[in-house]
Amino acid sequence: MPHTRVGPVAAVGVHIVDVLARPVEHIPEGQDTVLVEQIRITAAGSAAGTAVDLVKLGARPVTCHGAIGDDELGDFLLAVLDRHGVDASGLARRAGEQTAASILPIRPDGGRPSFHVPGANLTVTPADVDPGAVLGARAVHLGGMDVTFALNDPGFLGLLDRARAGGTVVTMDLLSEMPDLLVAAKAFLPHVDYVLPNLSQALAMTGAADAEGAARALDVTGGTLHAYVERLELLDGANDRLATVVMRMNNAGNRNVAVPDYRFALFAPDGSIYAMEANGPGGGQVQAGSGRTVIVSGFVPPDADVAGGRLVVSLADDGSNEDVPIAEDRKS
Repeated sequence: MPHTRVGPVAAVGVHIVDVLARPVEHIPEGQDTVLVEQIRITAAGSAAGTAVDLVKLGARPVTCHGAIGDDELGDFLLAVLDRHGVDASGLARRAGEQTAASILPIRPDGGRPSFHVPGANLTVTPADVDPGAVLGARAVHLGGMDVTFALNDPGFLGLLDRARAGGTVVTMDLLSEMPDLLVAAKAFLPHVDYVLPNLSQALAMTGAADAEGAARALDVTGGTLHAYVERLELLDGANDRLATVVMRMNNAGNRNVAVPDYRFALFAPDGSIYAMEANGPGGGQVQAGSGRTVIVSGFVPPDADVAGGRLVVSLADDGSNEDVPIAEDRKS
């Protein structure tokens, strides 16, 4: 089946070497030995592991950005990434630091308890991420932002916003199960398009009681916009009238939304509908938890009576809308 190759993709964040043994029903006491069916060593972590899987799925090129140690585990991780076709040249090597690693005794039911050393992942900073790779990517995957604390930085978050404004899709995965770390990672939500927690992470991150509540709290598919009209202005021309609506759009959601993603239509009391377009200050974004003045305008017939009508603001891709009454008809 024909498909479109996705890339470039930048994987940013946590890089780990995993040692997995399966199946493990118990940890032996003393110096006892337990035979298992398989022991594997892999490139893992929510950045490195994702990068390998993306290449397997056909994404090209995929680059990694983060930090590893200058030890043998780091050498192994680079070799595995290279063997799979991942460009790991963006990984910084930290002298004297250990490469992050985990030992996972996999239970027969698939449970994955772990023994973990965070290592160089705790040293990742924005300086370890190439801005050109982020801005030039079709997709950026943030892996483990709950443990790469220094990336919660205004400069790095601004870089993500610049990338998204240029069409880059930004996704975020998490690593830990620690509530304090997961709550701190909520700072990234206004700057990503998709967040990918497991259920326990979602519950800890939001404080919700169930999956539905957590999904609502973590909704980053679009902000919740509320609009109200400040004034309507009509300018008479020779053959038509220019209707201009000055409105306020308030974003009660948890991510920025782009005004161009919305459609505007003026519904007159007689049932006539006139398309409106955002112009001037109406372009750009409405920041999460904030608001801005938006100006929309469009031409209507010279005898059109739009006073007492309403402006309908709708999200272009899902049809949701908000009706805003218009009570003022002021000529300028």
